[in-house]
Amino acid sequence: MADVARALSAVSEAVLGIAGDLSLAVILERLVGTVRELVDARYAALGVPDEDGGGFARFITAGMSDAEIEAMGPLPRTHGLLGAMLTDPAPFRTADITTDPRFRGWWPSTHPLMRSFLGVPIVFKGDVIAAFYLTDKATGPEFTEADEQLVGVLAAHAAVLIEHARLYEESRELSVLDERNRLARDLHDAITQSLFSLRLTIETAASLVPGDPEGAGAELERARALVESLFVELRSLIFELRPPALEADGLAGTVRKHLEVVGRANDLAVAVTATGERRLPEAVEHELFRIVQEAVTNVVRHAGASSLAVTIDLGPGRATVTVGDDGVGFVPDARPVRSRRLGLTSMRERAQGLGGSLAIDSSPGKGTTVRVEVPV
Repeated sequence: MADVARALSAVSEAVLGIAGDLSLAVILERLVGTVRELVDARYAALGVPDEDGGGFARFITAGMSDAEIEAMGPLPRTHGLLGAMLTDPAPFRTADITTDPRFRGWWPSTHPLMRSFLGVPIVFKGDVIAAFYLTDKATGPEFTEADEQLVGVLAAHAAVLIEHARLYEESRELSVLDERNRLARDLHDAITQSLFSLRLTIETAASLVPGDPEGAGAELERARALVESLFVELRSLIFELRPPALEADGLAGTVRKHLEVVGRANDLAVAVTATGERRLPEAVEHELFRIVQEAVTNVVRHAGASSLAVTIDLGPGRATVTVGDDGVGFVPDARPVRSRRLGLTSMRERAQGLGGSLAIDSSPGKGTTVRVEVPV
């Protein structure tokens, strides 16, 4: 009972930390300090993998001095036991980390020597989103089964805290996006009017050139063409700042405009095919567009594709959207893929929230197809 009380107390302290500061950095710092004290570890760390899964986006430590941390250099890679804790949701502990076949030695040379080890993945809705790493039990030769259970309790709550902090940061980003939208409107009103006036001035000057000398006329024509190109680029910039409203353009129209910008910015051949361009309920269009956005983002970041095609079929009683690319592909069910959280869980949850389903067809070297179907 005492151990359970300690765990609940530690969790309580971590949760109370949210009331004071909702930033992810603060939450991670509190968690790594709490878990170190909880099991009397000399060293503790909390690693959050990056989007590509090859390194850490964040790696917070406790038990090392600032000088030791600085001497360690950049964030570690997700290899050896560090990576193993991010691909398997099962905890792992050993009395001597150096005897494990996955141990790859101490690097850099300034790394402290460690023996006993306890690693506990932090799992949220089936995905490993981070992991606790604990070494050198201070009050015994190794970490115990009770220690593992205590950290497991904290890890379950840590998953909720981390996702809560992420949602908070995303909400702040949305506030920034609202400000960008306001700036986009101001940019459109001010610069578009100025360019329009400039175009009229050039056209008037061209008509007033005595006798329309060939050289002057050619220069003015070049200036007019430049202004026209500026109009095109301005519209593109405004679209990137303020995506088109679904209310005005509908799902197919919004997807077309989104892919035009993505294709131009990433040298990607894009195509959109729509069948039955009718309007869907607002909530359905919004969720389907977000799924397309997530799938397209994955293509740009990870697929190495040269072409991308989106098919929208708004048939009677259902809506089907397919996003396909000719990129490198992957194995959808591989645990490392799931641990990288390539937005697959988010897309699937959006589809299920609409009462539909999402399927992913991919294999190495043969591209990827994401298909979502929802009832309407």
